[in-house]
This record gives sequence, structure tokens and C-alpha cells, in this order.
Amino acid sequence: MGRFLALFAAMLALLAPVAAQADPADIDAASRGVVRVVIIGNDDDELFPVSHGTGFAVTSDKIVTNAHVVRDAMSDDDLRIGIVPSGGGDAVYARLVSVNARTDLALLQLTGSLRLPPLAITPRPLSGSGQVVSVGYPMNVDRAQGLDLSDIFISMPPVTSPGFVSGQRPSRQFDTILHTAPIARGNSGGPLLDTCGRVVGVNSFGSDNQGGDAEFFFAVSVRELLPFLRSNDIEPVLNDTQCRSFEDLDDDERKRLEREQFAAMQALAQRAEERREKRERALLEAQLGVSQDREDRMALAFLLLLGAFGIALWAWTQRERIDPEAEDAALRQKKVKIAFGIAGFFVVVALIAFLTRPGLDEIDRRVAAAMQEGGDNPSPAGNSDPEGEVALVCRLVPERSRITSSHEPEVEFNWSEDGCVNERTQYGYASGSWSRVFVPNSEDAVSVNSYDPDRRIFRSERYLLSRNAMSEAREARGEYTAPTCKAEGAATRLGDLQGEVLSKLPRQPNERLVYECEAKE
Repeated sequence: MGRFLALFAAMLALLAPVAAQADPADIDAASRGVVRVVIIGNDDDELFPVSHGTGFAVTSDKIVTNAHVVRDAMSDDDLRIGIVPSGGGDAVYARLVSVNARTDLALLQLTGSLRLPPLAITPRPLSGSGQVVSVGYPMNVDRAQGLDLSDIFISMPPVTSPGFVSGQRPSRQFDTILHTAPIARGNSGGPLLDTCGRVVGVNSFGSDNQGGDAEFFFAVSVRELLPFLRSNDIEPVLNDTQCRSFEDLDDDERKRLEREQFAAMQALAQRAEERREKRERALLEAQLGVSQDREDRMALAFLLLLGAFGIALWAWTQRERIDPEAEDAALRQKKVKIAFGIAGFFVVVALIAFLTRPGLDEIDRRVAAAMQEGGDNPSPAGNSDPEGEVALVCRLVPERSRITSSHEPEVEFNWSEDGCVNERTQYGYASGSWSRVFVPNSEDAVSVNSYDPDRRIFRSERYLLSRNAMSEAREARGEYTAPTCKAEGAATRLGDLQGEVLSKLPRQPNERLVYECEAKE
């Protein structure tokens, strides 16, 4: 029967979907906040370890572990609690803040500074048979490596063990997660993580493996953990977003870009067709208009010439009839001159009308004027930022993001065409994109912010690094001084300078926040 159960568990593992595999980078990032909790005795001023378990940071200076891990220290004032970080650095002491024996949870306060990154907690209990990972310091691994109790003061990375959720059930009067991610003595108090490195439970105990039966393990559910933290005035880092891989996000982005390009091509083709139809209508109207204007001018010239001929003929006949001896001869000669003048004027106007009749080139001019009307030449890239500075408000798009910790739902900034943000932070320009690398001294994470002014997309990618990797990034960042806004060639120069820091980063980040921006009203 035991062999059958083991075979069945192995088959379940083989049938698990590939997409459920935990991302090693996320597990490694979460492991930075996992510590070894050591109960320390004192014999004639000589310190020695009594036992140990595991804990994890919920704030930069507070640790969660199991109540049974610190039970000895609770009952013996001579025992102290030591915290050994996983990412390097000296161990520090901790004091007990709160214990809940019923739910097997304890909260510790560091008395020294380790600046631990708090782990994100998913507030929604796991369902189904999703993959989980146990992280901690099992004693059997220490023994297998030949380490004794004195070696546990040495900082070393925790052990990760993958498995699957087998269900949720009340155990020992508190809510637990039943899973198959192996734990052993020493793992107690360590986090149970989902595939994105978020805490779904606190490992507590395992089932007895009698007669070769398959082993199962129990973790205190977040249904118990979150009320315990809040009862101690701790608001943990929560993350309730869907856990998605970067492969899925990149694939969705590629498809989205293809859709945008296809839509742009369709819009371009539609505008081209509309322009062609508009040109045809304008050409027909111009041809008819020019033809009509030419006919009108020629008809006008003909009528003016005809009138001029009639007036001139009348004046000529009147001139022949004038008697120089008659009393009104001067008046009649004056009228004849006026008539000849009018006839001459008509001839001049007719000539002007004929010579100024529209030619065939007028058709092209009228078509060009018609095409210019109605904004026929819109600016390219409909969302492209105008020249100068524009105030933007950017809203997070959760379905395009991968969130592993807390985030801002909105980001506001002023963007200048030369890559200056808020008139003080210069962005670098390289390989056709604008970006700025931030390497803070206050946390072990590198952020790379980028902005696409054509699509109005702002992205913030965070790399959660180990202490050694963070030291290398800080060293590379210290090699240059970022140019100020408006400095000559600032964008391209910064784009080149940031390359050394970017080369120190992993292939992909742990977190990606994607924002869609629009002009602020």
C-alpha cells in the first residue's frame, strides 16, 4: 500500500503542468528574507547552540517563526534567541514580542540591524493542487554536510524543497495547509511559498512516515498568520495578484504588439483609402469647377467683345452723322468719345477675362487645397507626446504586470522631449528606448524605469538581488555620475553609462509593473 501511494504521488508530480513550475529567481529573492533562528545557551560566558529552526521577515526588523521553535527560550531566561541571516552578515539577537501557542506562531523583534527584505504574503489561501516550495534550514541537510551545531552561526543560503498542495484542513485546532514539499527538523517556522515566491503558509510539522507511507507536511495557513500579525500592529506586504510567469507576460506583450501593429496597418490602409477617395472626389470637383470657370470666363469675354463691338459700331455711325456746324456737335462728339472709351474698356476687360481663365494646373492646386482641409495630415503615432513638456498620469495595468510586492496604482510625472523627468531626473537613451537605472543604498533591489513616449507606456522593473550581487551593482553605479537635465548630450551619454550596471543584472527581473499613461487634465 505504501509503495502504491508513493507511486501515485510521483505520477501526480509528472502530470503537473509545466506552467506551474516555480521560478528559481523568485524563490531566491524570497530566500533573502529567510533566517535561521537559533536558541543559544551560555556556559561560563561560552555561547553554544541548543536548537534551531527557521523564520522569515515580515518587516525589516521583525521575524515570524513557530512558537515551538522558541519554546525553550520562553521557559529559560538563560537562553537567548539568535538570528543568522541567509545573505551574509553577522548574526544578531532577537527578543520575543508575541507568541500564540494555539496556532504555533511567534513574532520576534531584532535587536540589531540586518535590513531584511520582508516577504510578500498572499492573502488568499491556495486552492487545488498548485506547486509550493518549502524554504528553511533542515537539520538532516546540516548533518549530511558534516556540519555540527557550532556551524549554524555561519551565514548560508536556506534549502528549498518543491512539492504540491494536497489540501487545507484544520489540525491541532488551527487552520493548516497540507502539502508534499519536504520539511524536516530545523524547517519549522520557515515559509511555504507559491511559484512567485509569496508566503502562503508557515511550515510547522510533518506526518509520521511509518511503514513506507508517503509523507505529508503541514503549514500554518495565512488565515491564521494574517490575524496574528495584525493583532501585533503589523501590516504585512500583501500581494493578491495572479501569479504569472514572464514567459506568459512576454508572449502576451508580443501578441499585443502584433495586434497594435496590425491595427495600425489597418488604420493606415483605411486612411489611405479614405485619402484616395477624397482625392478622387476633389479631382472630379476641381475638373468640373475649372471647366465651368473656363467656360464662364470665355463666355464673359465673348459677351464683352460683342458689347464692345456694338457700342463701337453705334459710336462710328453717330460720328459719321455729326454736322460740325450744328449747335450740339460738341456734345455729340463727346458722347461718341465716351462710347468708344466704353467699347475699349469692354475689350480690355474681355481680354483680361480670357487671359485669366483657369488653366489645367488650377485643377492640381484645387485638389491640393481640398486635401489640406479637415486635418488630412495628422501627426504620426496618435499617442506620441508633443514637443516640450507634458504632465502625465499613468495607471497600473495588472493584467500586463507581474507584481511581487507592494506597488503604486498611479504614477504621475512630467516628461520632456529630451528625456528629463520632473525637470530634475535625466533618462538615458540607448537602443531606441528611454530608461533610468536606480541603485538605492536603502534596499537590496535595482529598479529600471523606462518610458515609451510613442505608446505612452511606463514600465518599472525590479531586480531583487543577493547582497553580493547588490554590492556589484552599487560598485558599477559608483563608477559614474549621472548627467543633469539639459546638459549637452545628456541622454545618449547616460544611456552608455548605465550599460555597466545593466550588465550586472539577471536576464529577467523579479517584478514588472506596466502603466498606461495619458496627459493630465
